[in-house]
Amino acid sequence: MSAPTAGRDLSPEAAEETSVEEPVTPGRVPHFARQRPFGWWLLATGLIGTVASFLLLYERVQLWENPDHITACDVNPWVSCGQVMESWQASSFGFPNIFIGVVAFPVLVAVAVTVLSGVGLPRWYYLGLQAAATFAFGFCVWLWYSAVYSIGVLCPYCMIVWAAVIPFFVVTTARNFTTGTLPSSSSAKELVTTWWWVVLVLIFLGITASILLNFSYAFTV
Repeated sequence: MSAPTAGRDLSPEAAEETSVEEPVTPGRVPHFARQRPFGWWLLATGLIGTVASFLLLYERVQLWENPDHITACDVNPWVSCGQVMESWQASSFGFPNIFIGVVAFPVLVAVAVTVLSGVGLPRWYYLGLQAAATFAFGFCVWLWYSAVYSIGVLCPYCMIVWAAVIPFFVVTTARNFTTGTLPSSSSAKELVTTWWWVVLVLIFLGITASILLNFSYAFTV
């Protein structure tokens, strides 16, 4: 009866080969990548994104009902949710981008609750989460570039969404590399484990710098 237990390998690499990824040996996985801490990361980003998305939806509805409506985040000609909502980039797929956030972020909250429940989840589940995080990050990078260098107007609520998506992507990617969900060498895992938070900080600093350099006049009017 003890043979299955004796032959059981709970290392991160072996766990990834099974149908259910968790559990893995906690001592070999950095704190942020363990199931519950990772679940809290997902919950925080999901809730922030949900609130910002519904605020955007509210303002979008107000604009539909009254084109002269001044949104709560209309600060000046360069910081205005309303102006950004009128751009073609705000409906990238033929419908308002807001609807993506209104649906996707509550789903992320549900995923976070599932992860926090402690139930063992298969590898494909985390790969699907990785695909969603990668798409969300890539889309936000394009929206950031459009706002800063094309539209020339910032949307504060949109920026909150960016602030939620960035850690969602970075932490999910780091977690998946660290646990072996995404194949990588031992040195790459060590690098990600040590420096993931630096990547997160650098992305935020890069976005902040681009905004300050291109919109310095917007904050002095």
